[in-house]
Amino acid sequence: MNKLNFLFACLFLSSCILAQEKPKPKADDPAATEVWTPVPAIVTPGSAPSDPPSDAIVLFSGKNLDQWISVNDGRPAAWIVNDGLITVDKQKGNIQTRQSFKDYQLHIEWRVPANISGSGQLRGNSGVFLASTGNGDAGYELQVLDSYNNSTYVNGQAASIYKQYPPLVNASRKPGEWQSYDVVWTAPRFNADGTLKSPARVTAFHNGVLVQNNAELKGETRYIGQPSYTAYDRAPIKLQAHGDKSEPLSFRNIWVREL
Repeated sequence: MNKLNFLFACLFLSSCILAQEKPKPKADDPAATEVWTPVPAIVTPGSAPSDPPSDAIVLFSGKNLDQWISVNDGRPAAWIVNDGLITVDKQKGNIQTRQSFKDYQLHIEWRVPANISGSGQLRGNSGVFLASTGNGDAGYELQVLDSYNNSTYVNGQAASIYKQYPPLVNASRKPGEWQSYDVVWTAPRFNADGTLKSPARVTAFHNGVLVQNNAELKGETRYIGQPSYTAYDRAPIKLQAHGDKSEPLSFRNIWVREL
């Protein structure tokens, strides 16, 4: 062994001895409950609360729909992009993200047009599917709707987990004003045989107001029938082109953080 290797060996042995000899703090010592590692990663917040932080995946920044595809045929999404907004094209059907996700934090903004017509579920209807598990409306829907002075079933109004949980409060703004959803999505887990291991959970804020508080989903949201689970691992996020005849709504500033 040369001198340099011998020196390193001595230093390593000394550090091991010191580590072994270091006494554990007593229960009444504040150090007994201090945790120093691992150190959390540094994330730079956006300049405004709605701006994407440094570790976000930007799904729509106002320029194009490169991050989205058509649910019907998998081709590039063909909704209308103009003036920094996405406007729903109901003839083109639902769109969903190219990328699939598991657990995440989502921010999305939407606006029902000021001249909206119709009533109930036929007034600015759309949806944010937190996990799109198939064609059509398969998945887990956070409802989008004009719920400002517009009566409908409460588990189908804006910010409801569709047909499962009404929002805790109605935080809707007037048609023509921008609204926001901030969502924490915990995906369901399944056993190897496809049976449910743990249900999906949702916490959601509508315009900064808590509307879903760690809600435990009963399964996929359905227009008709009871919810149930079908096993999956990761899934895209889907935006709905609802078939009602009211004026189409718009989206902007969409980003997600994988958890």
